[in-house]
Amino acid sequence: MRLPAIVLSASVIAALVVPGPTHAAERRAPAACGQFSIDDKASTPLEPVSGQAAGQCHVRMSNGFPIPDPACTPGAVNPTLTADVLRAPGFTTKCVRNDASTEAEKNQTYAWYSIPHPQNNTGSSQTCELDHLVSLELGGADTLDNIWPQCGPSGVALGKRYFKEKDTVENYLAKQVKDGAMDLASAQKGIATDWTQYLHDAQAACPGGRC
Repeated sequence: MRLPAIVLSASVIAALVVPGPTHAAERRAPAACGQFSIDDKASTPLEPVSGQAAGQCHVRMSNGFPIPDPACTPGAVNPTLTADVLRAPGFTTKCVRNDASTEAEKNQTYAWYSIPHPQNNTGSSQTCELDHLVSLELGGADTLDNIWPQCGPSGVALGKRYFKEKDTVENYLAKQVKDGAMDLASAQKGIATDWTQYLHDAQAACPGGRC
């Protein structure tokens, strides 16, 4: 009489077993990403890296906005993210986001730039962003030579923080590339060299950051 109970228990357990954790990209990337020949870890730096150690990197200012130290963060691109891929229906930056570097690795950049890691950094309290210098929507790589902590300024609304201003530039340049008004390599090089050079045109073309 006990055998059926054991069999029943095993059946219940089997029904409740859930699959083990899968790779992060498998959980996050939409199915449409499979149609593209993308290497989510591919990276080609735009310039050689000579820094990347605690205290060795220094934020510079251009047109009143911060830009990273080119010795530490020269910018890098993913060569498998071609203009055709970026323009293709179904492509999303979720195909490559957070796959080449872990959050812990990215957080090292705070120490490189001697910037204290913010304690409360979400929502309207967000003061810093671990920013892709060449944005993923422009074919940027998800590697440390393309990531830096962009912080401030304090005392302004979230939409006026530096990283939100740069978002407008990223959206503007992505639209320029998709529309064929600018080639991808020029947009990548330009934003890596000094993203602020496009801010005026981006704000005019994309009010509120929407293009």
